Amino acid sequence: WGLKTLITHLKNSKYQENTMAELFSDEWMKSFVEQWNAEPDLSDALAQIGFNSVIGYGFDGEDQPRGLLVVENGKATSAGAYTGEDMNWDIRASADQWQKWMGKPPGMMGLGMAFTSRKMKFLVGDYGSMIKDPRMAGPFVKSFSVMARA
Repeated sequence: WGLKTLITHLKNSKYQENTMAELFSDEWMKSFVEQWNAEPDLSDALAQIGFNSVIGYGFDGEDQPRGLLVVENGKATSAGAYTGEDMNWDIRASADQWQKWMGKPPGMMGLGMAFTSRKMKFLVGDYGSMIKDPRMAGPFVKSFSVMARA
């Protein structure tokens, strides 16, 4: 979709236009960094395993993610609009699905169902191996409640 088409779609959506228009924007991603680093069950847990990653977030069906988060040793060190960086993870869902998760963050079961039903897609990254490792699975689930605070 072009930006104009997306804006029109969001204005006509039954969801709040201002929330969706901001999701994964440069400003939203910078707020996500602050919330990420303020959550010990996420940043400290990932620091314990030396987690380093470049994570893209976006909407299903688009050519590239909207936002990008850089994590070094568990801490979010930078974020913003995606501008072509190589990623370790590229997580996609529909605008409606992301909005539902912002209102009510999913648990492990909800994320598993979203993945198996293709409501959440990993265009880059291995969901199966990540979710089998409790040192990564718990923080991944926690990242959705942190997103809801961004």
